[in-house]
Parts: sequence; structure tokens; C-alpha cells
Amino acid sequence: MPEPAPLFSLITVTLNNRAGLQSTRASVESQVFNNFEWIIIDGGSTDGTQEDLATTNANWTSEQDTGLYDAMNKGLTKAKGTYLLFLNAGDRLAAPTTLEKIAAHTEKQPDFIYGDALETTRSSSPSLQGGGRGRVSDAPLETKPAKPFYKQAGRYKDLPSGMFTHHQAMLYKRSKISETNQHYSLIYPIAADYDFTARFLKKCEKIAYFPHPICIFESGGLSQQNAFDGRREQYLIREKLEMVSQPENVWIFLTQTLKWQLRKTFPFLYRFAKSAKRK
Repeated sequence: MPEPAPLFSLITVTLNNRAGLQSTRASVESQVFNNFEWIIIDGGSTDGTQEDLATTNANWTSEQDTGLYDAMNKGLTKAKGTYLLFLNAGDRLAAPTTLEKIAAHTEKQPDFIYGDALETTRSSSPSLQGGGRGRVSDAPLETKPAKPFYKQAGRYKDLPSGMFTHHQAMLYKRSKISETNQHYSLIYPIAADYDFTARFLKKCEKIAYFPHPICIFESGGLSQQNAFDGRREQYLIREKLEMVSQPENVWIFLTQTLKWQLRKTFPFLYRFAKSAKRK
């Protein structure tokens, strides 16, 4: 008799980010809730990651892929859980009780669950490589994590204006994904998560907001390093999916660009404005 499917599938992709994966592992293994599976897709790391993988209880594979979203698609194929959460190497669950608390939000079987996030920055950070999976350069560098910034999720109905929370703070019901064999589109190297979420939400009937942080996310990843390309891809996605009118699409693109410049030039002012908006 086959074992019942787990409630959650945590999917982690990584490439030569041994330290980041160790951080994620500590977070996953600290969970007091154990009805989940952990899937790790490694892109063929050569930094000792594979030796660590052999000591985990995760369902893992290590082979070359074409990039971040190709690896995430491999994770989708392996997943058996009712809900899928992508937690890449270096990302962490917000607390040991995070999955336990989210489980309580699944009683009404929502199609999609999203929550808040904690975002960290580093006073200095190594150059990132490896398609957004946190591959770091070999140069030694002292880093000191800054105090996490609480990032409350926006409204999911505001998706046309951009992602309303971090991708690592979203849980997708696997049965809804399977209905159309949905995958991440590889034609969007930066914003495939935006495209995936937009297409997925069109199928959703029940959406639940989890009013707590789900993940601890370190800023400076693929989408932030390639911000302009990400905004351009989002523009094309909105156009393709007919999410807004053409004038609205142009306005959203310009507004996103101005917000990005504000955040880059005056980060503290940007965060103050975000905090004031929550109040």
C-alpha cells in the first residue's frame, strides 16, 4: 500500500552554494511539523555540495541543467505534496513553527497560500553567479547580516503591478498545477516566477493569506541583479496574458522603474514609505 502524500513539498535548487544550502538545511530540519518532503535539485555542484546531499534525508538529484527555472521544473516533476513551496539555497523558513502554522491554514483546502517575508541584506556580499541560485565567487569576504526587514505581502489582486510578495512566501496547490501540466516558462530567464504565478492564479478559486512571515530571503538575487530585464519581461507577460490595457502596462513599467530608483538611491526612505503604507 503506497504511503500517503505529504502535505508540503519543499523544493530547493542550488549550484555551488554549499554554505547557503547548509543554512537552508538547518532551517528545514528545525521544523516541528514533519509531514513534508524536501526535494533538492543540484545543478552539478563541484564545491562539496554533493557530499552534503548524501547525508540528508532529502530526495535529491545532481545533474546539469539549463538554469534556475529548468531546475525548478525538475523539482515540480518530483513533487508529491499537496502544496509546493520553493525555498532555494540560502533561503530559510521564518521559524521552526512555520510549517506547523501554515498547515492550520490548509483546513479549508485553498488553492493558493501566500504570506509575509523577512528580507535581509549584507553589508558586503560576494558576486553571485549560477543563474540566481547563489553561486558565490571563491574570493574570501567577511559578511555581516543586517537586521531583517519585515516585508508585508501586498494584495494578490495587485499582481499586474508586480509580485505582491516573495516567491518563497507562496504555496501552490499541486493538483491545480497538474490540471494543465503547468511549468515555468524558460523564455523568461528572470520573471518566469511572475508568469507562473499569473497563470496559476487564473485557475484559483480559493486563496488564503497567511498573516505571518513564511521565509527569510536574502536580497540581491537574480531578479534584483537584473532588475531592468525583469521589468521588461513582466511587461511582456502582462501583454501576453492580457492582464491590463496597453496604456496601463506602460504606466506600470514606468512606475516600477521609479520605485526601483528610489529603493536603490534611498533604501531607508523606501522602507519607511513601505512601513507607512502598511499602517
